[in-house]
Amino acid sequence: MTSTTVPIADRPQGSAKGSLQRTALISVGAAIFLVVVKLVTGILTGSLAFVAEAAHSATDLVAALLTLFAVRVAVRPADHEHQYGHGKAEHLAALGESAFLGLISLAIALQAAIRLVDGGGHEIDVTWWALTVLGVVIVVDASRTVVSLRASRRHSSAALAANALHFGSDLVGSAAVLVGLVFVAAGYQSADAIAALIVAALVITAAMRLARGSIDVLMDRSTAESDAAIGSALEAVDERFVVRRVRARHAGASHFVDLVVGIPPDVQITQAHATADDIETAVRDRLPNTDVMVHVEPIEGEGSLRERATAAALSVPEVREVHNVRAMRTDETYELTLHAKVPGTRTLDQAHGTADRVEASIHHALPEVSRIYTHIEPLSETARAS
Repeated sequence: MTSTTVPIADRPQGSAKGSLQRTALISVGAAIFLVVVKLVTGILTGSLAFVAEAAHSATDLVAALLTLFAVRVAVRPADHEHQYGHGKAEHLAALGESAFLGLISLAIALQAAIRLVDGGGHEIDVTWWALTVLGVVIVVDASRTVVSLRASRRHSSAALAANALHFGSDLVGSAAVLVGLVFVAAGYQSADAIAALIVAALVITAAMRLARGSIDVLMDRSTAESDAAIGSALEAVDERFVVRRVRARHAGASHFVDLVVGIPPDVQITQAHATADDIETAVRDRLPNTDVMVHVEPIEGEGSLRERATAAALSVPEVREVHNVRAMRTDETYELTLHAKVPGTRTLDQAHGTADRVEASIHHALPEVSRIYTHIEPLSETARAS
């Protein structure tokens, strides 16, 4: 049997790494700006929806800070203590963000419900500058949503994708606040609390989606995309093998694939290794940035009589290689001829004893074989050295 693996590709380096961190830094700056602007405007106008949006942006500030930390940690290469790399740091950060988002949103929803039940007593001053501020906020929300979304797709970053989701919900929330303030100006004071509830519902929905995605990765759940890519890769390999097990997981932009395949027992070890290499190459071609491990084992109890005879001969400890296995049917039985290679240091008597053990092993495994002719050959110096 043989196992072969390819070292995982390094995470984004150089300009790609700098681009990730620049995007995260821009998100931090934008979040600080929006928190201050929304909170001050909400306090001065008495708008709960504005305060809700400030809290929403505060969660995005936390998200952006966690993202900055995550992308700095996630790009580190694998080390002795983290042999699969640091890609899950992004998903740990995203899980923390989602919990924070949910708690803040529940608090805002509770306050909005209290205002609706009270039915008044919370005067809101809708001014031209408040609407102007909201317009600027909408422009900023739209800009950072687009920037984060493009960066997340370019670098396959879960943390930046989470930011884009948050910023998109901010954009929708800001639009809801704008509609609420317009209705408040028209005399419907409860519209502000309704807008706050809408914002809270948006944030809770986003938090649940983010938490589910993060938990899936942390629990090593496979994805339909990777499963399809691996299946397509295995079908493309022009070799005889049986897939025994497929395991796949991912963290950040990296994938890890573990395969166990069975091959006919008469296949030589060099050919088996070549088959494993072909499988690895096919998987990496269809699923980039993948660490692939292929474990090859013989197919036991399967295949043709020739293959089963080879497996039985190889079960004799001193037999290193079996080739030229031929089977001939005679009446109701079979006759077999084969060549077996053993270390060249063995004496003639020892070689004869090996032939007897090979034939006994084959007779035990294949009772339908009546006669066996074994030719013993010395193992070449090259084969012994390898």
